[in-house]
Amino acid sequence: MNLALLSSEIAIVVLAVLLICFDLFMPHRETRRSLGIVAACGVLAVLVHSFTQYGTVGTVYGDYFVVDHLALFFKQVFLTATLLTILFSFGYVEKFTQNKGEFYALLLFALLGMMIMASAHDLLTVFIGLEIMAVVFYVLVGFDLENIKSSEAGIKYLILGSASSAVLLYGISWIYGFTGSLLFKEVAANMAATPAILMGLGLIVAGFCFKLSIVPFHMWAPDVYEGAPTPITALLAMGSKAAAFAVLLRVFLVAFAGLKLYWAPVLSVLAALSMIVGIVVAIWQSGIKRMLAYSSVAQAGYILSGLLAANAAGVKGMLFYIVLYMVATVGAFAVVVAVEEHSGSDAIAAFSGLAQKSPLLALVMTISLISMAGIPPLAGFAGKLYLFIAIAAQGYLWLVVIGFVMSMISVYYYILVVKAMYTHPVQDDRVLTVNGPLKLVAMVSLLATLFIGIYPEPLAELANAAARALW
Repeated sequence: MNLALLSSEIAIVVLAVLLICFDLFMPHRETRRSLGIVAACGVLAVLVHSFTQYGTVGTVYGDYFVVDHLALFFKQVFLTATLLTILFSFGYVEKFTQNKGEFYALLLFALLGMMIMASAHDLLTVFIGLEIMAVVFYVLVGFDLENIKSSEAGIKYLILGSASSAVLLYGISWIYGFTGSLLFKEVAANMAATPAILMGLGLIVAGFCFKLSIVPFHMWAPDVYEGAPTPITALLAMGSKAAAFAVLLRVFLVAFAGLKLYWAPVLSVLAALSMIVGIVVAIWQSGIKRMLAYSSVAQAGYILSGLLAANAAGVKGMLFYIVLYMVATVGAFAVVVAVEEHSGSDAIAAFSGLAQKSPLLALVMTISLISMAGIPPLAGFAGKLYLFIAIAAQGYLWLVVIGFVMSMISVYYYILVVKAMYTHPVQDDRVLTVNGPLKLVAMVSLLATLFIGIYPEPLAELANAAARALW
């Protein structure tokens, strides 16, 4: 067994355990802020190391755990998302009177679950990775014990998440019972369009749609996004969605590839509903986190549409869009953290006059939101272009039209935030201070969004190479 293929996962586990031990034995609580620096440096080291693995792709435990270009692509996305989340969490975590060390350790265990999902090549490993990630997020969503909304969101997420996991596991049991295997390739070899198989497929679709907050399985997202600590909301929007899509690609394009005639129409309708509902309902939100929650529902619909192409072009579009969504989301939530720390509110009204207090944060938020809307020449435009071209070539022109119209409508509620930042008067005269790590994350998001939009070729080539790993 080649343990070198598991080096990233092993390193994350060791780092998380070390953080817990350091937290226990550090004599002064004030010095524990250094734990965040240790966590960030460790994740950065693993991210750098992951680039050396492209020459050592292979499998572990037979074919149950695969490390290929697709898995490495997603792991680098997860590592980057977690690293950026840790960096802009420094100031936020300081408000907690206890459990600071556990916060960073739990982030790493959530990252571990995502990384397992990226390499999972059978349904049981998928479920194990998913539950590692989900259980940690249940804890992190309710981590702020002094906040009633956080506790409420944690309980809601636990109950609904457990129910969706049960549905998913029940679907897996049907597939195993009638194919005799959990390995994707063996499931594909024994696949037949029987009522039992289709029932299992339907349950699996429902389970994954909950994790992705796809309509009509999205109702948990606004309350959880609003109540969770803001850095956790950001990682939920970036990491957990990307992890679910990593699994979805292998499940539907490998295990269930022979049943595309059955799952493609269902997913096309779900993608369209997610775009429509997510964007229309976001218009009526007065809180930025709830607005971004509904926006994430729509963005998941856009990404899901790429699966319908069922080819390298569609997967390339999905991977490209996942990265640009990550960099835009981390920028938006970094600004939300800064404003929330300053004003104590996440209402859109709290952003009034932000351009006068912090031109950099206002610019980052503007670029991030406009990129999500798909306005050229930003990254969001290139991402939607790749997706629309891929699905239009497969006959889903109606879905392209819906996606285009919804993108134009989304500009309205994004511009409401921009208008508040640049035209509304400042609500108070207090100086808005931004710590160095958060400012760094904001700059990274800004530059990455602009660079990908103006020069998308490097990321497109990387996404294309990763997509080919499925064929």
